Amino acid sequence: MTRDKSYLQYKVGALMYTPALNANVGKKVCGGEFPELDSLALCLEDAVSECGVKNAERQLVNTLRYISKHKKDDMPLLFVRLRNVEQFRRFPKLLGELIDILTGVIFPKFDLSNAAEYCSIMGSVNAKIHNPIFMMPILESFDIINMETRKRSLLDIHKLLDGCKEYVLNIRVGAMDFSSFYGLRRAATQSIYDIGIVSDVLKDILTVFAGDYTVSAPVWEYYGGAGDLSWKKGLEKELALDIANGFIGKTVIHPSQLPLVRKWLKPIRADFEDAKSILKWEDKELGVMRSVEGNRMNELSTHQKWAGKILRLAEIYGVRD
Repeated sequence: MTRDKSYLQYKVGALMYTPALNANVGKKVCGGEFPELDSLALCLEDAVSECGVKNAERQLVNTLRYISKHKKDDMPLLFVRLRNVEQFRRFPKLLGELIDILTGVIFPKFDLSNAAEYCSIMGSVNAKIHNPIFMMPILESFDIINMETRKRSLLDIHKLLDGCKEYVLNIRVGAMDFSSFYGLRRAATQSIYDIGIVSDVLKDILTVFAGDYTVSAPVWEYYGGAGDLSWKKGLEKELALDIANGFIGKTVIHPSQLPLVRKWLKPIRADFEDAKSILKWEDKELGVMRSVEGNRMNELSTHQKWAGKILRLAEIYGVRD
């Protein structure tokens, strides 16, 4: 697997969580039970109670050892969601050589109280291993949703991450945590953007980070019951708004969500054709022209960054007609 960050930051795609205590996930992944899975996160944080941490760490090592022995060329990217800074300090010793099969680590509740330590340890860990691992911090703390501290927190976190930018694969957001501070929860037919308080903070996170980093959309918590398809309509609605606002990729909690997320990661044909024409611009004098389908304007100076993103997504996920 390539360690090219410019590729991997888009390849993370649909990231599915499972507790690190899950003893069967290694066999399922290596057995191809999740063909549309882009990335897998083995969680040592919220999915594991305090009394289960040691067992979860042991099972994590067993799972990674199994995957290491049975992995195939089309394996999903592998991440571990850590519990805290102290656990990250023990991480290289805990995993040993197995750390090489990981793409990276996920830092929950990443804020100004721990960001500098996480970044410092990240540099130390990478200095001792053969293949670099990347970090995906999750912004989900109260000081980020709190209007009084949000701006300063986001800007200071950005500054800290710039100091270890080579290791930052993407920025993730914890919309369920943000909702919980106010006792809110979206329905299966709603999107997170219908929750005004949360929508505002998501926009601010994108404003601060999306120009320099890939930012991944928050988790979708519904996967339906017998005959209930309302969750699919809700997820499709949210995915369309994720893409429109600049998020790339999404956290999922159930395999049934994977096909929909991957569908929306595929650029539509019109965007793909226009992106190619923009990046192969031949007219040296004219800076604007009609789109390939002749129904909108393409402008060289404003659409180049968008076009590069579209072609990278098409390379990884294909094109949607």
